[in-house]
Amino acid sequence: MQRTAEAVSLGHPDKIADYISSFLLDRLTEQDKNVKYAVEILIKGNTVVLGGEVTGDISLKPLKTFVLQALADIGYTESYARRWGSFAIEPNRIHVIDLIGRQSSEIYQGVARNGWGDQGVFVGYACQGPGHIDRALELARRLNQALYDRALTSDCLGLDIKTQVTLDTHNELDTVIAAVPMLKKTELKDFIVQTLGQIPRRLIVNGTGVYQTHASIADCGVTGRKLACDFYGTAAPIGGGSPWTKDPSKADLTLNLYARKLALKHLKDNEACFVYLSSCIGRADLPSAVVKTVKNGVTSFFPLCVTATPTDLIAELGLNRPIFAQLCKNGLFSLEKESS
Repeated sequence: MQRTAEAVSLGHPDKIADYISSFLLDRLTEQDKNVKYAVEILIKGNTVVLGGEVTGDISLKPLKTFVLQALADIGYTESYARRWGSFAIEPNRIHVIDLIGRQSSEIYQGVARNGWGDQGVFVGYACQGPGHIDRALELARRLNQALYDRALTSDCLGLDIKTQVTLDTHNELDTVIAAVPMLKKTELKDFIVQTLGQIPRRLIVNGTGVYQTHASIADCGVTGRKLACDFYGTAAPIGGGSPWTKDPSKADLTLNLYARKLALKHLKDNEACFVYLSSCIGRADLPSAVVKTVKNGVTSFFPLCVTATPTDLIAELGLNRPIFAQLCKNGLFSLEKESS
């Protein structure tokens, strides 16, 4: 059976929104390591809307400065705007709408007791192979990152990139699709083949023929819309909400990362391993924790006992520091290399 996976670059409008929120959380964590944060971002044209809740010993006065710094980090700078004109984001025209309030005191009282800041379900997954993710997703991400790195130093390639890889029943490349903004037509076939290490049966670059208008000028970006790209593609269910818009007490980042860590631990000689966790708002204990393994077509289940509190897991995973933009930029599981 064929299977397909997609990846998007940091310059894609939805990922721009994710990155702005993660970048802002880093800046506020630097001010107060115990900040409570849940901020969604919408970006359309040159307007950025921030809505959510923040509580802590922090200042939001430099909000627009933070937004501009985040855009520059991605590559949407003044020089990029001069090159692309109205086809892309123009930092000197950015308008920020601030709809941020304070976290509910009812939620905070549960978090203050070392309970989770929300209820939810979370899934971790690991399989054999590079990065312990599905091969189609690994190839789509590899190609996407290579094209994005090239675009960062190019005079004619843009930063809003999507890649899609389809493998055939023999796990070989069938179809590769890439969408890359171009000020002038650029041949990318050899670069793509070299990056992937093999020739696909079919290769499509910019299926509409012309792709210049991009980022939030062409599309509306909203946080949390690229979870399949961030997590496991179609290889595993997606649990929880967006990992890019909340502090670690909310669990959307913490328990997703912990479930992945447990999946890697229990993978061993299995073909694949799934870990399912759930949380309860205001409580430290997890209502459920289950492992599923697949080996030689046989599926097995067994329960887990998780006694660690939110504070324990946040410290174990290193989430008590400003690393959220790094995770958003380099991939949800990029910290695994630090601990390996």
